[in-house]
Amino acid sequence: MPIDRRQFLQASAALGASLAVPAPLFASVKATERRIELTSSAFSVALDPADTARTAVWGFNEQLPGPTQRFRRGDSVHFAVRNDLPQDTAVHWHGLRVPNAMDGVPRVTQHPIPPGGSFDYRFELRDSGTYWYHPHQASFEQVSRGLYGALIVEEEKPPQVDRDEVWVISDIKLNVQRQQVEDFGRILDIANDGRIGNQILVNGLVAGPQRKLEVRAGERLRLRLINAASARFFRLAIEGHQARIIAFDGQGVTPHPLPADGLALWPGMRVDLIIDCMGAAGQSFSLRDLGRPPAAATVLGTLAYSSQPAVRSKPLTSSVALAPNRIAEPDPGKASDHYIIFQGGMRGTPVIGLVDGKPSRIQEIIAKQGLAWTMNYNAQHEAALMHEPLLQLRTGEHVMLHMVNETDFFHPMHLHGHFFRVLAIDGKETPLREWRDTVIMAPRQSIDVAFVADNPGEWMYHCHILDHAAGGMMGTIVVE
Repeated sequence: MPIDRRQFLQASAALGASLAVPAPLFASVKATERRIELTSSAFSVALDPADTARTAVWGFNEQLPGPTQRFRRGDSVHFAVRNDLPQDTAVHWHGLRVPNAMDGVPRVTQHPIPPGGSFDYRFELRDSGTYWYHPHQASFEQVSRGLYGALIVEEEKPPQVDRDEVWVISDIKLNVQRQQVEDFGRILDIANDGRIGNQILVNGLVAGPQRKLEVRAGERLRLRLINAASARFFRLAIEGHQARIIAFDGQGVTPHPLPADGLALWPGMRVDLIIDCMGAAGQSFSLRDLGRPPAAATVLGTLAYSSQPAVRSKPLTSSVALAPNRIAEPDPGKASDHYIIFQGGMRGTPVIGLVDGKPSRIQEIIAKQGLAWTMNYNAQHEAALMHEPLLQLRTGEHVMLHMVNETDFFHPMHLHGHFFRVLAIDGKETPLREWRDTVIMAPRQSIDVAFVADNPGEWMYHCHILDHAAGGMMGTIVVE
């Protein structure tokens, strides 16, 4: 890609959001805005309140996870970010349709924030929903160390609930001294399923039956679940309750029951649940990760009924459907067709990819380049990114994107700056046609999505198994 585009985007970041975004999608920044200070730093925490051992982590504002940010749709925000880490960083606002200059991708939309440096992110929140924030600099390490937090944009008219709770689910890799294992970026992780921690965390604390979410009989609960792990997926189930799904990735869907065999939540994904708590005082029910068969279920926490009087004797009957965000509807009939082919990995058919324009077998790419994946037959290091974009689109263009996974691995694919409709899996139409910003591709599977390219800039498109992204499954889509 010509360097002048990169330079222009980085200059735009310094000038602020108004230079990068058209009026139809984003209004001008309001005169009043909320200012929030975020500092990335190293510190130690007690992961288990029953244990005095403290673990060294990285995080925002010396919290694990970082402080939950809550706003209303239409708010203008100013995140003043300071870097007190020993390496460069940046902050990406996962799922938010921000101006390109505020997207937080080093060497694409901004220069990385050096140690001791700072950066001001300013944007208006156009979409309600469940989102999160994390670095896009050495993400496979920085997210794994603890740099992540929830960001909630509340609806103008939210569904009637008694409580709104957020669970950030993640994992961490610890040694016998309860310190983090310093093995980030191993080629064995990059070329396989990614780096999996050996301890699951819920809101920064050790998961298990002792992680109690106390409820009252008759209470209606909205539970927002965020998978902030760098590679681990969860298959979630709730004992004794008919939970209903009301949103994927912050976007409302027709409310429907949580599947009996669990809901797959891959890295980067979010789901909002409504739970009518109709148990009795003193009862306790497990929230479980069923994992991949034949793995045994892991208890993440429990719904624990308090002895307080019941809130009500019957479930609420009010609607839990969410009002939709204002997202341009793609028209498949007039959309341009584009294909992205995914290849690579340590097992499967050997392939040939291009690194710096030179063809190499995947075994050579793994051994010599530290890369393991190709997108449209190209592989690139995370720091360099794609010299040429995967796609170049016109502003307002309707796009049909066909993703073809020729690998033997799962890949949760995330597009910055846009939502897309999931239309078909292996050629079969999806029943919900839901909006997503992250979609899972199973091994040897094809997925068709559609969107309107209405947010100008250079946007990251990558696998959210962060080792895969670092190993070549990361590129950009340009909207001009």
